[in-house]
Order: sequence, then structure tokens, then C-alpha cells
Amino acid sequence: MTTHIETTFCAAIINAFRANKQLADRAVAQVPDDKLHLPLDEQTNSIATIMKHVAGNLLSRWTDFLTTDGEKPTRNRDAEFIDTFHSRQEVLEYWEQGWSRLFSELNSLTIEDFSKTVQIRGEPHLVPLAMARSLGHTCYHIGQIVQLARHHAADHWTTLTIPRGGSEQFNRDHWGESGRSPS
Repeated sequence: MTTHIETTFCAAIINAFRANKQLADRAVAQVPDDKLHLPLDEQTNSIATIMKHVAGNLLSRWTDFLTTDGEKPTRNRDAEFIDTFHSRQEVLEYWEQGWSRLFSELNSLTIEDFSKTVQIRGEPHLVPLAMARSLGHTCYHIGQIVQLARHHAADHWTTLTIPRGGSEQFNRDHWGESGRSPS
């Protein structure tokens, strides 16, 4: 059985996207509905707006990924930064559309596709570079979502990772008494 680096790379990219989506989903679930639309100030975006931008970006980049420019002529990027949602359900439905498009397209890639060049705003990118660019952009905004969610959830926040001061206990629980990863 031969493992192709392309298969391993694609699986790693999908895993990273899924893990980051899960972080955002778990963070957003802790935010009251009215706070989804609340920016920190007039110069920042709300969680709903960031989610709208991420979904819009994923839809544009990953629709006909191999055959059309990632910046679709139908995309109105500036409108992504205007919160037009009326409910949590609307935000989440659009969010899921973007992620569904991404995962569908990633899962359809073949080994041969990795040597192809795609366009993003007229710039050529080999498929792996386009994938990495999309992951980096998305993770940047996931960090914003998590930070805002943490702020808006305030005292009701449940940590998404190892809690402060909990590293030693986590290590003991996962690696035994020494608290060190087996070599």
C-alpha cells in the first residue's frame, strides 16, 4: 500500500479545518444571541459579521475551485462586513453553507489535482498553496471569533482547550504519572 504525500497533506488540511470549525462552533454556542451581533467597538466586527465573511470567502474560493478564479465576480466582499442577519439560525445556516462547500470540494480532490494551478484574484497558486492560504485566512478569523466569544460569554465561558493551570493534570491524565509524552 502506497501513501501519497498529497493524500496525507489533504487529510491534514481537512483535519485542521474541522478542528478550527469545531473551536468556532463551540465558542459561538456559548454566546447569547444578542451578543452575536455586538462588536467591541465601531472599528471591529461582530461574531456574526466575521462568520458571514468566512462563509462568503469559503463559498467564493471553493466553488468550482479548480476551474474558476477564487474571487468570483458575484462575490460582494464589502457586503460581508455588514451584519444583515436577523437570527442565530440565519448566521449558522450561512456559516454551514460555506463549510459544506469547502469540505465537499476538498473531499473531491484527486492526487492529480495537486499539481494543478488555480487562480485567486488573478494570481496563480498551486493547489496545495491555495489550500494553505485558505486555511491560514480561516484560522485567523476563527481566532477572532473565539476571542470575541470569550469576551461576550464573560463568567459563563467554558474553556475550549486545557484550562489555565491545568497543563500538568492534563499531561498526567493523558501520559501517566510522569506527565510526559512517551518518547
